[in-house]
Amino acid sequence: MAEHDTDQGYLLDNRQSESGTRFEALGELFDPVTFRHVDQLGITAGMRCWEVGAGGPSVPLGLAERVGPGGRVIATDIDVSWTRDIAGGVIEVLRHDVAADPPPPGGFDLVHARLVLVHVTDRAEALRRMVQALRPGGRLLLEDADPGLQPLLCPDESGPEQRLANRLRSGFRTLMAARGADLTYGRTLPRLLREAGLDDVRADAYFPITSPACAVLEAATVRQIRGRLVAEGLATDEEIDRHLAHVATGRLDLATAPMVSAWGRRP
Repeated sequence: MAEHDTDQGYLLDNRQSESGTRFEALGELFDPVTFRHVDQLGITAGMRCWEVGAGGPSVPLGLAERVGPGGRVIATDIDVSWTRDIAGGVIEVLRHDVAADPPPPGGFDLVHARLVLVHVTDRAEALRRMVQALRPGGRLLLEDADPGLQPLLCPDESGPEQRLANRLRSGFRTLMAARGADLTYGRTLPRLLREAGLDDVRADAYFPITSPACAVLEAATVRQIRGRLVAEGLATDEEIDRHLAHVATGRLDLATAPMVSAWGRRP
């Protein structure tokens, strides 16, 4: 998910070079979860899929493999910097604001968004438009973070390195909340899908600990927001350098916020 980098916009601007590293790490961490759900939902050859807030290329490419040459994958985002190169064949890439623009035409067998709506100010309208885009019997799969369920970067806060890591993560959450992110959104997804009129609503949650990709993601994220952390008085440059050095050792047991996956079927 990307928005233009203003004081009210998305904190992790896609136009920064660290975004590519972040997308690769997020793909390593969460693509197996996403595609486990996609496959269980029966997304196969010839189907039409809308990937909302695509960010990086891994999910659109994985969907394209599943729908084959007779299917269609529409990948949309406010900033398509990291997906425009995969356009062609069954994949169409569009610049699109899910909360403001009409859904792409045609109706979809699957609409999917991962780590998107938590950052969207008008989440209710975005969800309404995604449900509207489903064909009868189509599936909506939403996957979003819930930092309020597990807010720590180092759940085992065993020493000064871990305490510093958790303090910087708290600063990151502060910056996100100031831009309208809902840090308890993930847990609401099953209820919201039922209230939207979907049937067969189910959900689960996942968060990794100690994956090397967690360290890659953390280093890229901190480098991307370090100016904001310092400007807001949430950390000093010295503290950030010290934290990055600790992350580079590989000895911190780093975690992510839980990602809640919820899915349902349009009647």
